[in-house]
Amino acid sequence: MNPTLIAEMMAALAAEPRIRAIQALVRAGAKGVPAGDLARWCGVAPSTMSFHLTQMREAGLVESRREGRTLYYLANLVSLEALGRGVMTGFCPAAVPALDPLSTTLPGDPAMSADDRDQPLNVLFLCTGNSARSQMAEAILAREGAGRFRAFSAGSRPRDAVHPQALAVLRRAHLPVEALHPKTWDAFAAPDAPSMDFVFTVCDDAAGEPCPVWPGQPMTAHWGVPDPVAFRGTDAATAAVFNDTFRMLYNRISLFVSLPLASLDRLALQRRVEAIGAMPRDPEVSEPVEIATSA
Repeated sequence: MNPTLIAEMMAALAAEPRIRAIQALVRAGAKGVPAGDLARWCGVAPSTMSFHLTQMREAGLVESRREGRTLYYLANLVSLEALGRGVMTGFCPAAVPALDPLSTTLPGDPAMSADDRDQPLNVLFLCTGNSARSQMAEAILAREGAGRFRAFSAGSRPRDAVHPQALAVLRRAHLPVEALHPKTWDAFAAPDAPSMDFVFTVCDDAAGEPCPVWPGQPMTAHWGVPDPVAFRGTDAATAAVFNDTFRMLYNRISLFVSLPLASLDRLALQRRVEAIGAMPRDPEVSEPVEIATSA
């Protein structure tokens, strides 16, 4: 995991009530815990606990689910495990192979084969226009995958060119952009197309469209993030929206490349990639807002 993301997550945990809250949420599991109960257990005011939960939610460590009028909070186990692995890799690398508390692999279960681990895994990112989010994801994974993954992107109705702001944010991150161009997703369903191991949709529209049949039966998940191209505002505001989109994709991909693929069976891995996609969208970004401009 990238050190910047590790630092952000650790900073979000840097208070005793937050540690106690995370411990309680992990013990509670999928049923979650209301914020009021967490406040009582941790001995803080409800407003203080709401602040702590907001900080941990923004860092991707906590999720929420509403049932009626009650908001339940849950620990994001994928993020917590990735944080643990990221820290252990730096301080005690010999212990990392044994650090897999969420694995459901049992003797005889089919984990990823040795051949799969020796060859780069192909990952396809999809959105409708293939002009911003999927292009950013392709560029991010191409670098963060460090040779273990090969990244591709495509769209159901590709635009004519990559959005200039998407190219700008990638250049600011020192990522190469020369080879990026919109592509139709039909090209990746052809018999001679590379066989995909993972296919992720990064926009809600593409997730709802009938997809081609991908060769090789790849694992799929929806990693939707708000569309920065829909935003209308000043140049500075538009750049900020694209920066936020890049950050959300970067955080998810950092978690993905940190997964212990060799020790996970297919069901466990499917749950992990779906959990990454279910991470709360950045509350500071939400959906891009259309701003009316004078004629």
